[in-house]
Amino acid sequence: MTDKKIRLGLISALHQEQTGVIEQMHGKHCIRRGMRDYTSGSLWGIDCVCVLSRIGKVAAATTAATLIERFNVTHIVFTGVAGSAAQDVYVGDIVLAENLVQHDMDATPLAPRFEVPLTGISAFASDLDLSILVGQAAADFLGLDWISVIETQDKEAFKLKTPRLHRGLIASGDEFITSRAKITALKLALPEVLAVEMEGAAVAQVCFEFGIPFAVIRTISDKANENACIDFNSFLERVAQHYAFNIVKRMCTGLHANKAFKYVKYD
Repeated sequence: MTDKKIRLGLISALHQEQTGVIEQMHGKHCIRRGMRDYTSGSLWGIDCVCVLSRIGKVAAATTAATLIERFNVTHIVFTGVAGSAAQDVYVGDIVLAENLVQHDMDATPLAPRFEVPLTGISAFASDLDLSILVGQAAADFLGLDWISVIETQDKEAFKLKTPRLHRGLIASGDEFITSRAKITALKLALPEVLAVEMEGAAVAQVCFEFGIPFAVIRTISDKANENACIDFNSFLERVAQHYAFNIVKRMCTGLHANKAFKYVKYD
């Protein structure tokens, strides 16, 4: 068994979800692969590869697999925005995935609804240790940074008061949900779901199959209702970058300080 230094793969779907992060890298080197730019370097002391996957499960899965196979990352974190799927999850809140499910996976009668055929798995569990560290970064951001980095007019515009960190189930699918009726129907089948998005569960399955620890963290941009498109675009442009930048910064500094994550064991 040998030690291998951690190399973090950091994925977001859109550039607003990684704004300012790559600019903080030291020793940047960019390689274009599969129509995506993979930028590697030192990010707050962590060897990191940043990439924008674009939107959707196939795009995200392709990106995650490339990070693992081509860039030899040891851990993957997906950060971005999502729609709320629970009444007590508000715009500006953060959801840290404990498990992720593909809400549009249905191979019945070959397999139960939501189960990925030939795996026996419906919900893929994120890595506990990495998720704890990412969750601490998010909690510290909300408790220490949020009040000063989010503009007052944006707090008022999006009715941001005291954002909270939630942990639980995130559902992914190739659909931008803009209907509370669809959320209600989804909740009947998956009552524990907290947020909906379009990439996380695909990354989770790839990481599971390759044995790569991963975490998925999402900032709530909209209520996945009829106003979702307007709210999503506005939140993405004005607020999302502040969440992403500061959470990633705290996550990397936490990883750098945590000896348990300096090296990983490989056979």
